[in-house]
Amino acid sequence: VLFTVPRAALLSQHTSSIQALLQEAQESLQSQSGWVPLLLALLHEYTASNSRWQPYFSLWQNFRSLDHPMFWPEEERTRLLQGTGIPEAVDKDLANIHLEYSSIILPFMESHPNIFDPKLHTLELYKQLVAFVMAYSFQEPLEEEDEDEKGPNPPMMVPVADILNHVANHNANLEYSPQCLRMVTTQPISKGQEIFNTYGQMANWQLLHMYGFAEPYPGNTNDTADIQMVTVRKAALQRAKSEAQQQLVSEQWDFLCQLEMVGEEGAFVLGWDEVLTEEELSMTLKVLCMSEEEFKEYKEQDGWEEDSEEEENSTLSNEALSRLKTPCKKLLYDSVLLTLESYRSDLKAEQDLLNNKEAYEKLSRREQQALHVRYGQKRILHQLLELV
Repeated sequence: VLFTVPRAALLSQHTSSIQALLQEAQESLQSQSGWVPLLLALLHEYTASNSRWQPYFSLWQNFRSLDHPMFWPEEERTRLLQGTGIPEAVDKDLANIHLEYSSIILPFMESHPNIFDPKLHTLELYKQLVAFVMAYSFQEPLEEEDEDEKGPNPPMMVPVADILNHVANHNANLEYSPQCLRMVTTQPISKGQEIFNTYGQMANWQLLHMYGFAEPYPGNTNDTADIQMVTVRKAALQRAKSEAQQQLVSEQWDFLCQLEMVGEEGAFVLGWDEVLTEEELSMTLKVLCMSEEEFKEYKEQDGWEEDSEEEENSTLSNEALSRLKTPCKKLLYDSVLLTLESYRSDLKAEQDLLNNKEAYEKLSRREQQALHVRYGQKRILHQLLELV
């Protein structure tokens, strides 16, 4: 055990000095994120001069150290991160932040003018606190028996535990017990060696989006690349030579939507060693490569068929990808090429920049972090091109 944090030292909606108010208003504070009660607690405790949490907040000077992409100018975000999925995620975050603040936070503050002041508790401060929760909060996992019945536990701030950095190959993690939280080692740690916690199995785009940093290649063994589901549809439509074939692709796509295998905003997720959304990708490639007769027969069986035992037990590992049928390989190959076109630079340009120490060190911190995200994704996509 490296250190122990008693539950009384946690900052949450249940330990804040306004916890009774938050409890009373819990119905009206429900939101898509589930973070509103904690954020209201933070708004109050951060600005209350007599808050017992002031020593804790003094560690973050006006949250100036937070450099999530949501704080970057839109032009810079697009220029550095186009194709990574981060600009789209940030747009959703900002829309949700504005919606929560105007429809939930402001009405609550206006009904408690003795505690809150919209001139002090501004949208900008709220946005900074959202980033603070993104980067530094912890979420206690549910007990197995509660997983199906309850929603996720709300986030909470855990002093001391939140100063540890993350790497995929971490040497510590946080354990939860009824009385306290314990940071424990997961492998031997030498004197002078940094202690690294884990934030979970996070791809670089998730790390930069949520925490404001990325792991340099090849450190992040959990890195992933996405192929947007609609990109595979686009590749299939481009391959269709006649109007009838295009119509067939559209019908096949609608069928996959009905089976909930694909969606307009979904993505197929590729890891270093296997496809993480293997059922969805496998089914999509199979259906989009069917002839009209095969598809008609498949539909009549409602998407069920007698799979061989080998197919049932196989995952889309890298080795399995290389054994796909030729039409499926071609469709996947074309989809990867279309995905690579969405970036503003190619893999070789990124490789040259990483290999040139002098040029790399001239980059701003944001440019360096964005480079790590793009490079990891492109390496995974190029690896897939070689496999199929």
